[in-house]
Amino acid sequence: MVPISTKPSTHRTAIARGRVTFSNPTPYHLIAANAMKKGDVLTLARIAGIMGSKKTSELVPLCHPIAITSVSVDVLLAAPSSSSRNTPSTSDAERDGQMTRGEPSKAREDAEGLLGRFGGVWLEARVECDGKTGVEMEALTAVSVAALTVYDMCKAVDKGMSVEAVRVVLKEGGRSGRWCEEGHLSSTGYGDVK
Repeated sequence: MVPISTKPSTHRTAIARGRVTFSNPTPYHLIAANAMKKGDVLTLARIAGIMGSKKTSELVPLCHPIAITSVSVDVLLAAPSSSSRNTPSTSDAERDGQMTRGEPSKAREDAEGLLGRFGGVWLEARVECDGKTGVEMEALTAVSVAALTVYDMCKAVDKGMSVEAVRVVLKEGGRSGRWCEEGHLSSTGYGDVK
C-alpha cells in the first residue's frame, strides 16, 4: 500500500457515472412498471451501490479502507430513444435539489441516443470523506456494483445488455484539488452537482 500517514486530512469528494444499455425493449417496460420478477430494480441497484462503496478496500487490492462520511447513488431509468428523448427520469436527488436539469443545449442534444433505441439506466455515485486519500475508487465501485445489480436483475429478459462508460467525472480535495471531466455534463444533461 502507498503510505499516507504524512498526508494532511482534507474533505474529499468523488463523483462517478456509468450506464447500462438495453438490447431489447422488455427490461425498460418491466422496470417502468416495477414488474421485474426479482423486484424493484432501481431501488435495489441504489442500495447495492451504497453497500458496494463501503466494501471497496475488500474488493480492490492495496486500496486503503476509508471512513466514508456520505454516499449517494442515483439510478435513473432512461426511455428508449424511439419513444422519447432518451433522458433520465426525475430522481429523488433531483427533487431534493442535489441535481438540477440543465438548460437545453448542444451538449444535451449530443447525449441523445447514448442508450440506443431500447433505453437503459443512468448511474451516478457521489462519495465523500474527511481523510488522507481520495474516494474515487469508492465512487467507481458504487457505480459498478449498481450497474451489475441492474444487469443481474434484468438478465433473464435481456442477455445482450452492456455496462458502459464507468468513470470518475469529478474529484475534489487533497493536494491536486478539484478535477472535473471536460464535458461531463453532457453525459446526462444534468447540471453540475452543488
